[in-house]
Parts: sequence; C-alpha cells; structure tokens
Amino acid sequence: MTEPAASILSSLSSALAEIVARAKPTIVSVHSHRSRASGFVWKSGLIVTADEGLAEEGEVSIRFSDGTDRPATIAGRDHTTDIALLRADTATSTPIVLSSAIPDLGSLSVVVAAEQGVTTAALGMVSLSGGRWRSMRGGEIDARIELDIRLRRHHEGGLVLNAAGEAIGMAVQGVRRILVIPGATIARVAARLETHGRIARGYLGLGLQPVELDDDIGAMVMSVDRTGPSAAAGIQQGDIIVGWNNEKLSGVRSLLRSLGPDSVGSVVDVTIRRGGAPVQIKLTIGERAEA
Repeated sequence: MTEPAASILSSLSSALAEIVARAKPTIVSVHSHRSRASGFVWKSGLIVTADEGLAEEGEVSIRFSDGTDRPATIAGRDHTTDIALLRADTATSTPIVLSSAIPDLGSLSVVVAAEQGVTTAALGMVSLSGGRWRSMRGGEIDARIELDIRLRRHHEGGLVLNAAGEAIGMAVQGVRRILVIPGATIARVAARLETHGRIARGYLGLGLQPVELDDDIGAMVMSVDRTGPSAAAGIQQGDIIVGWNNEKLSGVRSLLRSLGPDSVGSVVDVTIRRGGAPVQIKLTIGERAEA
C-alpha cells in the first residue's frame, strides 16, 4: 500500500530535524572586526571557519549554541582554499567528524550555520558535483561541489551535511553560487595550519607569459625577482621555458600547479631556450612569502 504523501513529508521533516539537532553542538558564530561568519569545532580547542568571513585584524570571539562567548586566536589561515583555523576553549562542544564522501548530483544537502550564536539550517540540492579543481587564488580543492541554496553572508563557514547526516564540508560564498569546501580538503589544509600556521607555496620569482612556438608551448620570462630562486639559478628575462623535469611544458598553468606545498625545497630540471639554443638549468624551488 502506498504511504500517504503527508506521512512521507512528516518522516522527511523529522529526519532533517534530527540531522540538524545532531550537528547543533558543534556549530559556532565567529565574530571579528566588523565581520560575522559561522564555523564548527573541528578538534578539541580548534575551530574551522571561512577565511573570507574573517577580518584581517582585530580581536576574534566565538559564540556557542548555548550563548557562551569565548575569545579566540587565529591558528592559521589559507586564502587559497578559504579555510581558517581558530584556537578557543571548546570544552562544552563536540568536535565534528568530517567525511570525505562526495555527494551525488541532485542529492539533498543541509547547511547548518549560526547567527549570533543561534543555530540556523537551510535545505538545498547539489547542483554540481565534479572533480578536483584549483581556486582563482591557486588552492587545490578536492572536488567541485555547488549547492542550489540561498545563504546569508554570515552563514559562510557553516557545516554542510548530506542526507545521511555526514559532515561533507564547509559552505562558502562563490561567484553567484554557494560552494562546498570538501571534508578531504579541510582535513588536509587544517592539519597543516595546526602544525605550521600557514600553507607553504612554491616560488620561482618569475613573471611568465605563455607563448606558442613552432613545435612547442613555452612560457616566456617577462620579469625576474633578483633575490628569487630563478635568478640564483641563472634564468634571465627573455628566456623561454619549454621543459620541466624532462617533460615538455604543457602551459603556464600546469607549471604553476606544480608549485604546491610539497614543492618547496625540491630541485627541478628546467629546459629553456635562450637565443634559440637549448639550455638546461637546475632550480631549487623557494617558498612564497606570506602576503
């Protein structure tokens, strides 16, 4: 016998309310200088929030769902993945267990956030579910997830749950859409922020311009930082990079993608053309200074 529609809706409503209630103890409001955001307890004493929703200076405070206010300090932040990590007394809150699950296209998701310490919830659909991508600031994001949902600006940093109640990521404001920073990305970046306070990025000290050659794609050196690693290796303005670690260069973007946290300090073989002649150079990748 077919279950009446009212009963189905009642069951769905109860299930959603239960999912939100389980997440509520971990959700916090983040208050910084003229900025408001949401966040969640990642580990004991550590809170994850959206970097975009965090002021660049001034004091930070946390308001928990029971109305308690506590001071917080910035443990680290990464502008490229929009993840910030705060230290605060979280003794009365429960850390969330992040899942690396990627939601199916068309599946339901719930964003649990906070407004002045009061927990909020919003229901939406996964409008895009794709593979790994790079943000406009160069951060590696493990999956492209977009939600068809409306959120206020201070709900940024809220926790995203799937229909099973698993915490799959953090909601942030994209360009005309709500993005999800996946659980796998948060786990990777937050762990580095906890240990080092920042995410190291490789640095060449070069200004590059893509060029098309007769038989190759190259990256022309437009400028050289005289104190950077490329200048130390002997690369000059006007050189054209055509090879990277004994492979043909596929483009400037692919070269920049190789400058992740693990690249710092590594030695690469760079093939350049100088005056039409090939030159081999060994270059030790440096670390980009904090902005």
